[in-house]
Amino acid sequence: MKFGMNLLLWSGEINDGMLPTLEMLKKQGYDGVELPLFNLDLDYAAWGKQLDNLGLQRTAVTIRLPGDNPISPDAAERKKGIELTCRALDCCAAVGATHLVGPYHSALGHFSGAGPTQDEWKWGLESMRAVAEHAAKTNVTLGLECLNRFETYLLNTHADSSRFAREVNHPNCKVMYDTFHANIEEKSIPDAIRACADVLCHVHISENDRSTPGSGNIRWQQNFDTLKEVGYDGWLMIEAFGLALPEIAAATKIWRRMFESEEQLSRDGLAFMKSNYEQRWK
Repeated sequence: MKFGMNLLLWSGEINDGMLPTLEMLKKQGYDGVELPLFNLDLDYAAWGKQLDNLGLQRTAVTIRLPGDNPISPDAAERKKGIELTCRALDCCAAVGATHLVGPYHSALGHFSGAGPTQDEWKWGLESMRAVAEHAAKTNVTLGLECLNRFETYLLNTHADSSRFAREVNHPNCKVMYDTFHANIEEKSIPDAIRACADVLCHVHISENDRSTPGSGNIRWQQNFDTLKEVGYDGWLMIEAFGLALPEIAAATKIWRRMFESEEQLSRDGLAFMKSNYEQRWK
């Protein structure tokens, strides 16, 4: 098992001002970090060297938006979505990220007023197959993320995302599991994890209010027990959000402070993950 922290708690992109935070996370005992890949024009090769020097492994996260929607009826828009996700994969290769996770299967925050059509599903599969081919060239694993119904409509449950990945049918296309979205959409946490176990490559550890893991109402025992049951041994990556950046706060609908400090959240969150790991896997 590897323990990581998503950097979106601090910033929408990695920058020199993040160096003290990265050093703190390494000192706290994290194995790695999850890099936001929204700005695709940074020198990610240089950042790969810096992260190597710090001893931090990395994964990455990206999204698609209206205008580059991989399930749009507009073929040019679908093409743009494919191209941007492939550019994100190139950034992963440059920085040394092993996984690219997130809801880049469709546009975040865009709704048609109905569930996905057969054409949208087909366009999504076609787009993702093209992305998966590029992922193989960059030696990066795709971890598709289903989101709750208030954020997207293509993939809302882990049964949805795992069926989608199986139909893409490419060894580089897998799914991730997220405790926050599961808490909203799944009727059974154990069944949700079992439904995607054969294609599971990544896990986001996120509290029901997006603050310190272990401080809220997520069914943590069921989550950790079932991850152990299915033999999961990849990343446990904390995804939490705060008020550090107004644009991130607005996107994640965080309107109030729910933890003492980012340092406190990362410290206590890591201790919580390691405690649950030691109770079950050791």
